[in-house]
Amino acid sequence: MKKGPIQCFCLKTGFLKWKPDYDSAATEYGKAAVAFKNAKQFDQAREACLREAEAHENNKALFHAAKAYEQAGMMLKEMQRLPEAVQLIEKASMMYLENGTPDTAAIALERAGKLIENVSPEKAVQLYQQAASVFENEERLRQALEMLGKASRLLVRGRRLDEAALSLQKEKSIYKEIENYPTCYKKTIAQVLVHLHRNDYVAAERCVRESYSIPGFNGSEDCAALEQLLEGYDQQDQDQVSEVCNSPLFKYMDNDYAKLGLTLVVPGGGIKKKSPNAAQDKARGPAAVGSHADEEEDEYSGGLC
Repeated sequence: MKKGPIQCFCLKTGFLKWKPDYDSAATEYGKAAVAFKNAKQFDQAREACLREAEAHENNKALFHAAKAYEQAGMMLKEMQRLPEAVQLIEKASMMYLENGTPDTAAIALERAGKLIENVSPEKAVQLYQQAASVFENEERLRQALEMLGKASRLLVRGRRLDEAALSLQKEKSIYKEIENYPTCYKKTIAQVLVHLHRNDYVAAERCVRESYSIPGFNGSEDCAALEQLLEGYDQQDQDQVSEVCNSPLFKYMDNDYAKLGLTLVVPGGGIKKKSPNAAQDKARGPAAVGSHADEEEDEYSGGLC
């Protein structure tokens, strides 16, 4: 049997009732949505939420309308219709902003980002950046940084390195503004790794040079490691680069940045460290080299048998 649309008699008008009772209709649709949800009839629950949202909109109650749209989105999530769910939650966030409740709008955008992250990382990045922008406008910088951090990691994971470099710079600027200098150092490491994976040594070097203005950076463990990394990369010394990137300072970063370090390869494949004998010969001079040659000749002087 085909189910018809959900009806509400509160919206009917007549000779003695000239205007629909949107407030009562919204309440009834809200009750229906809860009942359908509890019965796991998610499509009917979604429809009831949409009717509730429409009634609230007609009643100029934007905050409650937005809540209903968000609930409709969550019903779509239960049905694994994630892109549609995100569309409704985005619509709800716009209504929260229009209503003058930006914090709730930003939280809704974050929720939408989490929903879609595994299906469409590109969309999740956009949502996290929008949430960060709302939080920043409200001067809630710590929450903005959390959203930017999520966006940066997703950009790195998706190899969108040009955008990741910009996102990390934004993070670093805000951390500097709130005087969280140690985290600035860590963001500098992440920036350098991103730039080197972009094969842009000049940008990586400039990033370190500009960070000298951050209090405490010059002379820090982070600064020393980055200088050693850049030196190894510039000299195409893969062993030196690998040694730095395998240090605890790099290995215990967020996983996406640690992976950048572990997969960093110098241009041209790099050079290997000299063998111990070669290093000793260099220290002892030409006579030592000659003695090694003599030993090899003596070893084979009697022939192979």
